[in-house]
Amino acid sequence: MLIFGIPLQLLSTQILLGLINGAFYAILSLGLAIIFGLLNIVNFAHGAFYMMGAFGALLLLDHFAINYWVALIVMPLAIGLMGCIVERLILRRLYELDHMYGMILTYGMGLVIVGLFRNQYGATGLPYALPAALQGGVNLGFMFLPISRAFVLVASVAVCLATWLMIEKTRLGSWLRAATEKPALTEAFGINVPMLITLTYGFGVALAAFAGVLAAPIQSVNPMMGADLIIVVFAVVVIGGMGSISGAILTGFMLGLIEGLTKVFWPQASTTVIFVIMAVILLLRPAGLFGKQA
Repeated sequence: MLIFGIPLQLLSTQILLGLINGAFYAILSLGLAIIFGLLNIVNFAHGAFYMMGAFGALLLLDHFAINYWVALIVMPLAIGLMGCIVERLILRRLYELDHMYGMILTYGMGLVIVGLFRNQYGATGLPYALPAALQGGVNLGFMFLPISRAFVLVASVAVCLATWLMIEKTRLGSWLRAATEKPALTEAFGINVPMLITLTYGFGVALAAFAGVLAAPIQSVNPMMGADLIIVVFAVVVIGGMGSISGAILTGFMLGLIEGLTKVFWPQASTTVIFVIMAVILLLRPAGLFGKQA
């Protein structure tokens, strides 16, 4: 069966791959949006934390026989704790300075982390054994859906939805939004704003680590995996609107799907289509699709 001259099986496969890429875009851009929304810092180390999540899962499996399912919980907690320490010891000193200092610091921190891992493990990708529960797939008739890919989609949607509900529908979320807009007034009500900021940064990088663990079984684990992805994720955040939670989620999945379809109809443009969209959006709506206009 052909659709616009394209075999249905090929079209369906590319849509699936686009949604999988979109799942990673959504989780990573969600973490970036949360951090920028409260700390007003563009976290250029986000890709490094994503890579550390994948490497952490691999090291847990190889050296301690800790399986994938435990790593999905342990690594985000560990990387999130590391993020809290980084915020308390380093980033907190920069809040009174120009925003450029935070960008330069996180960019340098990301380079150092990637360099350390590359020096230790080299640039060649390392395999992560696919868990038994994720092996095989389901024949949908028009395509074969690997269970591992389906799990990535389901887990990403669940985490993004849970994060959105927490921020938009809970008391903790209302505190976070209040601390973003009126920190002095929020602190006057007895809310520990500095602790909220620390936990927010930790949660944002924990999302990156969770995405890294998700990626470990379906792509090679290597020190550059975050650097290759984070450029696109920053474009996703800009298109959705800096600091917009719903914008980060929806734009991540939408652009992943557009990228997948572009590989079918115009393969040469698949690596640049997101950046072209970003340029157009910035010209028409500088705050992004879901961002607040100044």
